[in-house]
Amino acid sequence: MNKIKNWKFPVIILIAFFVTLVSAFVQPQGVQAAVKDGAVYVIPVDQPIERGLQKFMERGFKEAEEMQAGLIILQINTPGGLVATTKEIGDMIQASKIPTVAYINGDAASAGSYIALVSDYIAMSPASTIGAAALVDGRNNYIDDPKLVATWKSNMQAAAEKNDRKKEIAGGMTDLNMVVEMPEINKTKEKGQVISLTAKEALEVGYADKIVTSPAEVATWLNYSTDNIYTMEQTAFEKLSSFLTHPVVSTILLFIGIAGILIELFVPGFGVPGIVGFLSFVLYFGGSYVAGIGGSETWFLFIIGIALLVSELFVPSFGILGVLGSASLITGVVRAAYDTSTALVSLGIATAAAIALVIIVSIVFKEKGIWNRFILSDNMTADRGYSSVRTREDLIGMEGVSATPLRPSGTAVIGTERVDVITEGDYILANEPIYVYKVEGSRVVVKKQSEREFNGVK
Repeated sequence: MNKIKNWKFPVIILIAFFVTLVSAFVQPQGVQAAVKDGAVYVIPVDQPIERGLQKFMERGFKEAEEMQAGLIILQINTPGGLVATTKEIGDMIQASKIPTVAYINGDAASAGSYIALVSDYIAMSPASTIGAAALVDGRNNYIDDPKLVATWKSNMQAAAEKNDRKKEIAGGMTDLNMVVEMPEINKTKEKGQVISLTAKEALEVGYADKIVTSPAEVATWLNYSTDNIYTMEQTAFEKLSSFLTHPVVSTILLFIGIAGILIELFVPGFGVPGIVGFLSFVLYFGGSYVAGIGGSETWFLFIIGIALLVSELFVPSFGILGVLGSASLITGVVRAAYDTSTALVSLGIATAAAIALVIIVSIVFKEKGIWNRFILSDNMTADRGYSSVRTREDLIGMEGVSATPLRPSGTAVIGTERVDVITEGDYILANEPIYVYKVEGSRVVVKKQSEREFNGVK
């Protein structure tokens, strides 16, 4: 019995020592892993991907670095956007020294999928989706250019492989001709389809690392404190530029700008339409400039375009100045928009509406129209001193000499002026003294001076 007791005591001591050792090393490590240094910086990616969003995100990454953030969360809900801009944003994400999480809280469609894939982690809200990244044109028709599709497909697959995700799925998000087996979710992507995954599907195929409902859950999942979560806010100028560059607002600004300038050109004298039109264009190009979409070249193209169109009204160029001015103006407007097709649609709608308004204003104020400068509007009547035939009543009674024989018409010198004259049927030789008897319209009737003396007129 004593032997058994002696055996149990060392075993109990050994177990206690082992438990103490585990508590000393394992527990402190768990506490250390639960709290990582650095704040969590949330950058919203909730608009079409264009140069304005790129500038916004560049500012966010810079601020995150300045505050020595430990984690950047990209809160994504975007329909996609420009491929070139997406690539530049992706390069910025990969170059960042701060770990990045793509938290998809809506749709990471098209180019949004690429931004998610180049991030270090992907977290998704339960109702979110990722995929549908095939290239489309301005009318949402699929682009079938093999070179463009292959390049974009390679970019997506490289982004997937960066974090050991199956590149075939990324290819199936972009290439309609691929066939992709996804046994994890019992699905097969056939030709003519593109892959779009729900949050649950993405988690099962390895295209999401966690399903969460908020940035705070993302921070907790990666062992960051939820006490230091900062969400990036737009500045007042960024909010204004976002409003001004909205497709509907930009269309209205273009309409007011075009209508105001045209009314001032064709129905001058008001001043207000021209000022309002000019200010509308300033807001259109100013919003684009602040958003980082358009540079100073858009202002230059706009000013040149307006100058050429005005010159066309006064300088005969057979339409050359008008064509060049229109081309310059259209180019400036398109370059100031984040999407070419959207800009052309907005410009077309605005131009049609502006022309209709100008026609109405021109009809209402037709007496002020610029075309009145080229139309003779005065009535040249006799009572205003106008006559289609020059009359010579001022010659009545004046004396002269017949320069040629009058048979009965000819030429006479009256005063110092040679005048075509006519008699009442009499024949008068050259160098005979005559006088103007009467004037009938353009006919200057003369008689011999001897007849004047005889009739007692003198």
